[in-house]
Amino acid sequence: MRNDVDEILNVLENTYPDAQCELIYENPFQLLIATVLSAQTTDKKVNQVTEKLFKKYNTPQAFAALEQQKLEEEIREIGLYKNKAKNIIALCRMLIDEYNGEVPKTMEELIKLPGVGRKTANVVLSNAFGVPAIAVDTHVFRVSNRIGIAESKDVEGTEEQLMKSIPKKRWSKAHHLLIFHGRRTCAARKPKCESCPLAPRCKYLNGEQQ
Repeated sequence: MRNDVDEILNVLENTYPDAQCELIYENPFQLLIATVLSAQTTDKKVNQVTEKLFKKYNTPQAFAALEQQKLEEEIREIGLYKNKAKNIIALCRMLIDEYNGEVPKTMEELIKLPGVGRKTANVVLSNAFGVPAIAVDTHVFRVSNRIGIAESKDVEGTEEQLMKSIPKKRWSKAHHLLIFHGRRTCAARKPKCESCPLAPRCKYLNGEQQ
């Protein structure tokens, strides 16, 4: 299995040599906010919003001082904006109260923050702090189960299986490769199977997975 996974990742690396985080950020705090905003929203839309947002508010203190309605107005273009505004203000206050305004560097501490689950925490750990991590979003979940390097009904199970099957040194890169493949080829509704470099290995295409 490990050899198969390595071969799959090699194919994806050749296909997407530029695979990386597509959220635009300058520091761990900006990445944390952008990732919270990205749930059920495209990175492109988040980047459009944060380009303006971070010019006005760029610290936990600045966000914590906002009225929720004001932040809602700033991020209204983004899905679930009311709940995200509430969580962002709350997590910024928690950063100030418990972490001296700094983004914590462990999974255990990050998931204590309002609106931060394992996926968001893994994105921050991997991209901001260089910690090997596999963030399972909708693309990683779909692609990894379709091509058979995971076989799980939920994101937590998929994350566990990927951590076992993928060499740790490749975790963070694998996350980006699977996302790129999901966005550019292995779409949810109309995957481009005819041009997919992984087609011969794909359970979905070969009728082994629905």
